[in-house]
Order: sequence, then C-alpha cells, then structure tokens
Amino acid sequence: MRHALTGLLLVATAFSGVMAVSRAATPLSERMKAARIELGRRLFYDADLSINGTMSCATCHEQHHGFADGNRTHPGALDDPGRRNVPTLANVGDFPRLTWADPRLTSLEAQVAVPVFGDHPVEMAMTGHEAEIARRLSRDPCYRIQFADAFPGSDGAIDYPRVAGALAAFERALVSRGSDWDKSALDEQAREGARIFQRSCAGCHSGVNFTDSRYHRIGGVPPPDAADPGLAEITGRARDRGRFRTPSLRNVTVSAPYLHDGSAPTLHAAMAAHTRIVPLPDRERGAVVAFLASLTDHEFLTNPAFQLPQTACGKAL
Repeated sequence: MRHALTGLLLVATAFSGVMAVSRAATPLSERMKAARIELGRRLFYDADLSINGTMSCATCHEQHHGFADGNRTHPGALDDPGRRNVPTLANVGDFPRLTWADPRLTSLEAQVAVPVFGDHPVEMAMTGHEAEIARRLSRDPCYRIQFADAFPGSDGAIDYPRVAGALAAFERALVSRGSDWDKSALDEQAREGARIFQRSCAGCHSGVNFTDSRYHRIGGVPPPDAADPGLAEITGRARDRGRFRTPSLRNVTVSAPYLHDGSAPTLHAAMAAHTRIVPLPDRERGAVVAFLASLTDHEFLTNPAFQLPQTACGKAL
C-alpha cells in the first residue's frame, strides 16, 4: 500500500514560507494568493460571521483536533442541536465532495454557505443577514485593507462572496502531509496494521487521504423513520438510506468521536461498527489502530500559520 500511494503524495508548499516572501519580490498572483489566505485565516476565527457573535468557523473546526471537533455534534449559535459529526478540514482542498451526504456541494466557496446560512441545522444563523456580514467587517479599517489586497480592483469592497472566497483559500492551505506514514517512519506494529488495513479497509479508505469520497452504508438498512436518512435525503432513492461519504483518516486519532453521528467514541468502537464488512480479531484491530496513529501530522496540529492570528495590518488584534 505504501508503494501504491507514493505516487499520489503531493508536495505541499509551507504556508509560513508563502507568508514570509517579500511582496516586492513576489508575482502579483502569489501576493494575491497569500493575502487571500491570510484574510481567510482571520475570517475563520471571527465570530462576527454568526448572528450573535458567539460562533466562528474555528468554534467547530479546532486545529488540535485536525480541524474537526471533540463532540458527537456541535450546537449552533442559537443552541439549535447539531445534526452530524464535524468533519476534518485537513487536505479538504483535495476532496471532490465536501459533506457527509450532499453530493451537490463540490466547491469550498459554495460549502461556506452551509454553516453561515443553513437551517438544517441552524449553525451560524445568518440567513437573511448577508448584508450584516459586510456591515460588521467594514467597520474595521484593517479588514478593508485586507480585502483590497486579497481582491485587487475591488477598492476594498466587502461582501459575502469575497468572504466565502477568502475562507475557501485558507481552507485549501490546510495541507497535512507530515505524518510518520508520509515519512515512511512506521514501527513494526504499524507496518503490520498497514498490511491489514490494505486487505480489509482500503476498499473505501483509499488514496492519499484514505477516502474514496463515495457514499457507503456500514450497518444494516436503517428504518424508514430513521432520524438521518443520509444520501437518500438528497437523491430520494430508498437504496441510498443510511449512506454517508467515507471520511478521510488523516489525523484520525485526534478527531474522536467517529462516524457521521459521532456515535463511536473510540477507533475500536468505530471498527466494531464495521464488523459486517470487516470482522477483525482484537490483535489485528490493535495493529490497525497503530497504523492509524501513524497518520497523525503533529506539525499540522501545531502550525502557527493555521492558528488564531495575533496581528493584522501590523497591529495586535
């Protein structure tokens, strides 16, 4: 499996290196890209994108969890209950499908609207308040400068489409390729786990991000009145009930709980939920868990370039 995936690995440009390059020496497109990423980073941590200023993107997507969440689901800004487990954003720019069960969402710019304006469930609760986002951000002179740098020719205009574009740019910069797996630094148990994983799990958890980005059902067919019909909610097809997108396994050991509803508190529990497909004895499960631990990218989890910015426009925030 290691040999098969080597050709798929991407060499990620260090985010900190991009930001350190002098504007004077960088082509306009690169300057604009860096400015857009930095603007998106600030917006990612800004709770003004929620109706009552209590919730940012980072509220649910926490860096130390691989930009996932440590809860089964997360309530919205108005305390509406969450519906599905928060997915990781590591390498999200690679994903052809972006949510658990909506194949229509294939661009990060479009997906931003789900938490900001969505009502199933209500998350940031900004439906009908698109102009309020621009009004709030425009009060900050530094934001006006950042938007002008990120979107040349706009005269610093701030609107929701540019907000979504900047957030998407930052999310594409969340590249995780520094795990022990990437470095071919597996111990004996992890190597054994990799062999078992290839045999038993790689049919769905395939490719460089360990996901085929397709929709599968891991248990029995859910009853017609199941709380979450999965893909069938969009397609209307009975055969799609209970089907959800295969999640990436990058940094999986820090993103518990697992499954679309967060019902598996541990990796062992998550694997047990797959027993109809992958019946593994305890020793083999332990080896697979050791392999999955090798997918943790500790530099990604602590990279200051992805953290809450402390300064903007040369001033402390």
